Amino acid sequence: MNTAPDADLYAFAETLADAAGELVRPYFQRPIEVEAKPGDSPVTAADRAVETLLREMVAAAYPDHGVIGEEFRDHNADAEYVWVFDPIDGTRSFIIGVPLFTTLIALVRNGAPVLGVIDQPVINDRWVGGIGYPATFNGAPARVRDCGDLALAQLCTSNDAYFKGEDGAAFERLRGAVRWAHQGADAYGFGLIASGLIDLGFEADLGPHDYCALAPVIEAAGGIITDWNGDPLTIHSDGRVLAGGDRRAHAAALALLAG
Repeated sequence: MNTAPDADLYAFAETLADAAGELVRPYFQRPIEVEAKPGDSPVTAADRAVETLLREMVAAAYPDHGVIGEEFRDHNADAEYVWVFDPIDGTRSFIIGVPLFTTLIALVRNGAPVLGVIDQPVINDRWVGGIGYPATFNGAPARVRDCGDLALAQLCTSNDAYFKGEDGAAFERLRGAVRWAHQGADAYGFGLIASGLIDLGFEADLGPHDYCALAPVIEAAGGIITDWNGDPLTIHSDGRVLAGGDRRAHAAALALLAG
């Protein structure tokens, strides 16, 4: 079992978030060129600039640590400690000037996420949490809420268009069982689970850069986040993610996913 990261690693994660925010804010709600990556996922100069900065900071402070990011090749990804970055999660929101994008920063030890930061640098919202550290939202304690009844639950997902085939059928089963399903908040919605405002988060086809920062925050806030089989998330998970503020709702959702 992984132990708590040293306090200096925890502080460094927030230093990374501070630096990323300073860099990304001048790009926001300004004209910016958008490129399409394979799969039609958008990328901008801001995405690349932020990830480049974070990689440089890690290399200077912890040269033996690895890095996994969305925009560039993995570096030393089998190291004991690996930093996992999504410089701008929710790039579509960023492009159109909606302040729901986030910078995601995770520290993974031996393949398992142990520390996470979900940072919204425009409205200055930040969730932090990890093994041995309580979850916080803007410095104050963050805690999930009780909601054991799926019929009363609020569900968030990035976009139902991302669910294809059997994944789409699974989403429809879950959407039909909850009170409301909300779309478009991306990782910000998972932060709201940690704050006790949303009950379930549901995604498919994510990469480690999308989910590694979410897991420590939600778990430190008292919630649970797994793959669709109920297994803990690692950097090798298949990208299907289910988060729950209440373990009863999470268990009921898993049963629905199993058909």
